Amino acid sequence: LNEAARNVFIQNKNLSNLTKLTIDQIYDFFNCIELEGKRGQIASKILKEILQRLHFLINVGLDYLSLERQANTLSGGEGQRIRLASQIGAGLIGVLYVLDEPSIGLHQRDNQKLLDTLTYLRDLGNTVIVVEHDEEAIRQADYIIDIGPGAGIHGGEIVAIGAPEEIIASNKSLTGDYLSGRQVIKVPKKRKHATEWLKIQGASGNNLKEVDLAIPVGLLTCITGVSGSGKSTLINNTLYQLAAKILNRAQVEVAPFEKFDGMHFFDKVVNINQSPIGRTPRSNPATYTGVFTLIRDLFSQTLESRSRGYTSGRFSFNVKGGRCEACKGDGLIKVEMHFLPDIYVSCDVCSGHRYNRETLEIKYKGKTIAEILEMTVEDALEFFHAIPKITKKLQTLMDVGLS
Repeated sequence: LNEAARNVFIQNKNLSNLTKLTIDQIYDFFNCIELEGKRGQIASKILKEILQRLHFLINVGLDYLSLERQANTLSGGEGQRIRLASQIGAGLIGVLYVLDEPSIGLHQRDNQKLLDTLTYLRDLGNTVIVVEHDEEAIRQADYIIDIGPGAGIHGGEIVAIGAPEEIIASNKSLTGDYLSGRQVIKVPKKRKHATEWLKIQGASGNNLKEVDLAIPVGLLTCITGVSGSGKSTLINNTLYQLAAKILNRAQVEVAPFEKFDGMHFFDKVVNINQSPIGRTPRSNPATYTGVFTLIRDLFSQTLESRSRGYTSGRFSFNVKGGRCEACKGDGLIKVEMHFLPDIYVSCDVCSGHRYNRETLEIKYKGKTIAEILEMTVEDALEFFHAIPKITKKLQTLMDVGLS
């Protein structure tokens, strides 16, 4: 804001001061404003609208955000709940709303606020569809459609429909099995105990109040708490950044703290987050896990490849040689639309296969490199069952539910 805008104050606060506050703090500020006479008459309707919109944001569990928070720093769940709050403010009727896992990142305390908001939308006269795994959301739904029974080729069927009681009564529904208690997640009977600790003292980033942290070495530790309580500041901005700076020699800024101890127990730190995988838009699970390098090596070792002098680089869609140059190995062509979003169409040269004709003439056990990439992890695991290096990586993907 320019100097003129910064010199407009309401009860000793300008717009820049207000946007730095959290939503619940701003709500309290406007809720306590008392303006007399003509000023009060002018501001009454505006204040009512401001308080109503802030209340919508609080009801969807976003009371901890500041109004100046950059959109690209919001999680998927936070962005979705902001859009939800704006829709509630619109007060539309007869609308079909579709939400994809809106409870992501929410503490159970805030989860009921979100569900109350969804039922409010329904009660206005709208239809609300929620794709969700959360137990409370499932139990509060008026009607449930359970899809399964498994994932990938083992799914794609409607296994149960109806009210929660009908899903629970269904023997075909895996969801119903867990809701009814027929199946449960087993809790370990014995717990491991730590003898060594990683400690950080006096952490004071953002809302942290001189926190002393002690993490047991060699154990599985869960950091929990209500949304906005300081979990990310303590772990991501303080602990991880400090470990990355010391162990990985990364040039990062660490949130304020006094001292630490126990970093010598570790040789490196790895942050597994929800950012897109890979370094380029072409990255996929095969390239990211390294299994594609092993598969390309296999293709380069076939008799036909060796007779043509092809190396493993021939089977990469990131470099010239074996890829389709019309689409640069993307398989898609971007068509720029003036005044409209760009659209992508299948490459008419390679038909979306990413490779040129000569590369696709090379086959391993009757499959081209493009056909291998189209396989599911489960299919690929069976196809490469005789090659331990490949099956080891594929089995790991299977074990984390990515069949």
